[in-house]
Amino acid sequence: MLTQRPRGTSDILPAETAKWQAVEDSMRSTFRNYHYGEIRTPIFEHTELFARGVGETTDIVSKEMYTFVDRGDRSITLRPEGTAGVVRAYVENKLYGEPGVTKLYYIGPMFRYEKPQKGRERQFYQYGCEVLGSDQPSVDAEVIALNLDVLTGLGLTELHVELNSVGCSVCRPQHRERMIAALTPYKEELCEDCQARLERNPLRIFDCKNRSCKLVLEKSGAPTILEALCSDCSEHFGAVQRTLEGIGVPFEVNDRLVRGLDYYTRTAWEITVPEHGTIAGGGRYNGLVATVGGPETPGIGFAGGMERAMLVLAAQRGGDLTKNELDVFVAVAHQAAEEMAMQLLQACRRAGLRADRDYLGRSLKSQFKAADRDGSTFVATVGDEEVANQTVSLKDLATGEQQVVALADTVNYLLQKAGSAS
Repeated sequence: MLTQRPRGTSDILPAETAKWQAVEDSMRSTFRNYHYGEIRTPIFEHTELFARGVGETTDIVSKEMYTFVDRGDRSITLRPEGTAGVVRAYVENKLYGEPGVTKLYYIGPMFRYEKPQKGRERQFYQYGCEVLGSDQPSVDAEVIALNLDVLTGLGLTELHVELNSVGCSVCRPQHRERMIAALTPYKEELCEDCQARLERNPLRIFDCKNRSCKLVLEKSGAPTILEALCSDCSEHFGAVQRTLEGIGVPFEVNDRLVRGLDYYTRTAWEITVPEHGTIAGGGRYNGLVATVGGPETPGIGFAGGMERAMLVLAAQRGGDLTKNELDVFVAVAHQAAEEMAMQLLQACRRAGLRADRDYLGRSLKSQFKAADRDGSTFVATVGDEEVANQTVSLKDLATGEQQVVALADTVNYLLQKAGSAS
């Protein structure tokens, strides 16, 4: 009986991997332009990191984590998101002792036990960034601009930034009391999750997708967090908006946007696409570093799903992100040319050219068809005559032009052609 992959996981095959690599390369280029360095944290962490950092009232911790006890009787969890692990690494490696602001990005697999659906698997890939060490509103604006530029750099269009402030430890408790007072008379009309949230973290009721809960929020007159911001949070939020306007980042204030993680403070945002919903988002988390055992340090970051971004990219650009094309396909006309063909093939590869050949002993006609299927620019044919003359017969598959080039000059000729094409 065939053993199949677990539900909610995918095999990414070579044809798709080329697209993934193109997306990752674009993202890394944008992160580097903003002077962010890549960090790679463990795929599993101690469970308490997520319980403390992400929040026990979140759906992630209460319902979706892959948690197990290892052979040392320790509770271990496959990482469900990236921020907590990055902050743990920041504290454990004492990056807070280095001068300046720490700017990090990551790309890697995450794990959540939820109902698999298109663009949302149980093992999914996430990209994101974290900035630690500054509370300036200009940093918020930079990170939001970076989030947008990562996506526009892929060629995505129709991106909309929704912005809000979720307050701080000063104004949140006052807002919490007002929410409880407004919603308690309607508690039985809330969904089971929101009834629990009313006691623990009523702000997150705004994040509920249940229509009955949305109606309760409307008729109860429950205040949005913007109505309860303290003066410092209000001033910070205003400065973020002014900075975004100044650097040309369009946005819309959404006073019901709260995000699904407990660690957020002040600025929170999501990037949406019509017909696709939210594809990325983030926020400030000024208390998270201290929560995981570090010094009081402000932080801010964002994350997005790779699969979600690629689905939108495929829809907007027809799915043809990139092709795993060749610069040259070496065709072997006779067995006697095997040695020369391999020497030419390896010389091309060592020079940085994308090169391949046939290993099935097929006819020259079949080899040319294979070269065309692989999107090769040139076919370099070697046979008895080429071996005798130390030459190579080159054919440009796009123009049909053919010429004979000395074997010693072939690699440089192909490099020149590849350079002019790019």
